[in-house]
Amino acid sequence: MYPNAVRPKSGVRSRGATVRVRSTARAQIVPPELKLADGAAAAVFRAAAARGPICRDQAAATTGASIATVNRQVSALLAAGLLRERPDLTVSGAVGRPRVPFETDHERYLTVGIHIGAAVTGIVASDLRGRVIGAVEIPTPRGGQEAALGAITSSARAFAARWHRRTPLWAGVALGGRVDSVTGTVDHPRLGWVDAPVGTVVGRGLGLPVSVAAHVEAMAASELLLTPDRDTADVEGATLYFYARETVGIAIAFDGRVHTPRGGPGSVSHLPTGSSVPCACGARGCLEATVADRAVLARAREAGLLDAHAPSVAALYTLARNGSREAHEILVERAQALGRSVAMLRDLFNPDRVILGGQAFTAYPAAAPHVARALGAPSGADVRVTGFGDRVQAHAASVVSLSSLYSDPLGAMRRALS
Repeated sequence: MYPNAVRPKSGVRSRGATVRVRSTARAQIVPPELKLADGAAAAVFRAAAARGPICRDQAAATTGASIATVNRQVSALLAAGLLRERPDLTVSGAVGRPRVPFETDHERYLTVGIHIGAAVTGIVASDLRGRVIGAVEIPTPRGGQEAALGAITSSARAFAARWHRRTPLWAGVALGGRVDSVTGTVDHPRLGWVDAPVGTVVGRGLGLPVSVAAHVEAMAASELLLTPDRDTADVEGATLYFYARETVGIAIAFDGRVHTPRGGPGSVSHLPTGSSVPCACGARGCLEATVADRAVLARAREAGLLDAHAPSVAALYTLARNGSREAHEILVERAQALGRSVAMLRDLFNPDRVILGGQAFTAYPAAAPHVARALGAPSGADVRVTGFGDRVQAHAASVVSLSSLYSDPLGAMRRALS
């Protein structure tokens, strides 16, 4: 899910401060902006992140802004330290500064993203282009919620300190449950957290502004903000994002903005699938109880394919890839249940496009045709699997840490360095 942690390139001149230490000051909790912002500075910065090095006339063509507007925004972003010019790439014979390419200053800063899963927590460091430059996984701590958050924050602080030549600007946390992005508090039944002060603990522990978001909404935002074609993507209309791994969830985006309901994202955990698998709620056939990794692993153990010590569903994937028909059939059953559930939601919401994310869709490609068949006859919706593959959690954490910079780069920079 997360790439191996790496250190920054040697030889990069230090231009920033070291990672900040724990602070007793009030945490700066900033609701994430999970959208394609239409401000001029945001558009220019997004073009530089996606296409840089880029010239001003190219940025004007990409953003639809005038050359004069682009020049003003580039000058402001250069002064803020978010962009840098590349005179070494100027085309021979070109005259004037407008022909000097510019790009995001992707070696000067980083952001820290944390994805808190039911079993595993991932921590990522990202540059300003939205590229994950390193990551690490730890088991999600059990016990008291503040102690668990403190342990996660300590791990994140130690991990970010590896990039001692970069200045950290922002922290972002993505997790399940009901998230109050204004206060940074979270109710997470799976972890037993109630009104957990996620933003406060992480923000104070890292000494950074922090944003907290529901993880499936963050995954949907990563499709808008972090894909290679982010500045030209077709985002008009409605997009339904469906996630499945250890938990299931959905998010909806309208015209380039992820819908974030005030009461938190809706739940599809108990959507009926028609199976006989018992659920903790007392019913049978609930979606999460049928398709979650733990449910699939339990069926494999009951069938005698894996012993009780098998650590994760990855062992079942290995058996299926090595030719086990029984393992393959268990994964096909999950794929069919997922396909029927996606079809039900697709027909209910009638979106323009559907994106499927999570290892339940990506970790065993041989099951993909069964998802497609269970979806039934093609509708008007474009249905596709995320391009982030098994790294959706990493990019969800990354986009929350970058969303304010992508929405209001100059304002976020002032807040980050204040």
